[in-house]
Amino acid sequence: MSSHLADSTVYGHLWTTPELHALFDDTGRTRSWLAILVALAHAQADLGLVPADAAREIEAHALVEQLDLDEVGAQTRATGHSTLGLIRCLREILPESAREWVYFGATVQDVSDTWFGLTMRAVADVVGRDLARCEAAAVDLARRHRDTVMCGRTHGQPGLPITFGFKAAVWASELARHRERLAQARPRCEVAQLGGALGTMDFWGDPALALLDGFAARLGLAAPDVPWLTARDRVAEFLGLLAMVTGTLAKIGNEIFELQRPEIGEVAEPFTEGTVGSITMPHKRNPEISEHLDTLARIVRADAGVAVEGMVALHERDGRGWKAEWLVLPEACQLTGAALAFTARLLEGLQVDAERMRANLDTHRGYLLSEPLMVALAQRVGKHTAHEVVYAAAMAVRTGGGDLGERLLAEGLLDETEVAAASDPARALGAATAFVDRVVGKQ
Repeated sequence: MSSHLADSTVYGHLWTTPELHALFDDTGRTRSWLAILVALAHAQADLGLVPADAAREIEAHALVEQLDLDEVGAQTRATGHSTLGLIRCLREILPESAREWVYFGATVQDVSDTWFGLTMRAVADVVGRDLARCEAAAVDLARRHRDTVMCGRTHGQPGLPITFGFKAAVWASELARHRERLAQARPRCEVAQLGGALGTMDFWGDPALALLDGFAARLGLAAPDVPWLTARDRVAEFLGLLAMVTGTLAKIGNEIFELQRPEIGEVAEPFTEGTVGSITMPHKRNPEISEHLDTLARIVRADAGVAVEGMVALHERDGRGWKAEWLVLPEACQLTGAALAFTARLLEGLQVDAERMRANLDTHRGYLLSEPLMVALAQRVGKHTAHEVVYAAAMAVRTGGGDLGERLLAEGLLDETEVAAASDPARALGAATAFVDRVVGKQ
């Protein structure tokens, strides 16, 4: 039976992806831990710390398929130690000549923190790939809707005309910055750990530093300048980055959530035939994807907070922080992977109603063009006076009806040519389309 939703046969698709779940389940985690022990044995054999034959035997037998994970769990509970259950079960399947050489001098964090390094590398590959997919979808929307005029909104209220391409370009640019951040963070996060009891590597004597370098190299990770047993900034940075990524995805989701409200109706997320919105209201078509992005991001932010708390560690080893990381790192990675997959699907299949966008713009009777009308009037009376005059006219239009431009014309404040020029939404876009071109041009 599953207790975490990511493991659920029924609901798992909402909280993880098969690719990432396989990385973090018992089999995937144990497979990685065994690979770390194999790399350690070979690195030690390279320096004469472990017999070469023993290292080869460890590699031949350290296979998750040969272990009884139920027994590993039983031995872990019996010993109260995080890795001794695994080592006991591994020694049972090793030939006697290799049993004393497995896990030679290493500690829990040597294995688990190195696993974090491997995990952050694997997850960074997925996140980078899927961020690029989401960015490409946003760029495509920006390109196709470069000139699709719509109502821009501030504080949830109508503002000035923009284009939907401008909105999508903002998304694409933000996603691109996350890819940059990820690339910059990877060298700091993809780092091995090998310190022994307190991080000083005293167990291995003079070859210690060479062992650290060789161990890290075998795993394709960087060797740290000093062991990071209580320096948890790497994990905190990585989860903080995931929180930022999912924050952007939630922002995109919330925007689409709002714009597909029937009273606005400017976009719609992709719909799969047979999807049911309500068991009691058959007409419902709910914004399931865009809504769920906010849910996922909330939990990732909470997980990132736990990782930051882990930075406050005590002395040379403190289990409170890194044991909490065992929970929040896998969860945050899987939730981020799910969020990216949902966002890619959302953006690639997004339905944009350009006619509804223009219709919504036109319903506001010209007061969404108050700024260009004010600019035109400012040429005569000055900017601040023009603001006061147009403000009064706009309030009158909002309450009493009519069109803002026509009211200013009727009051003799502007002539027909000025009103016509200022009342064309396509001429009130400022540099919106130029900004789209700058973002699209980076692809």
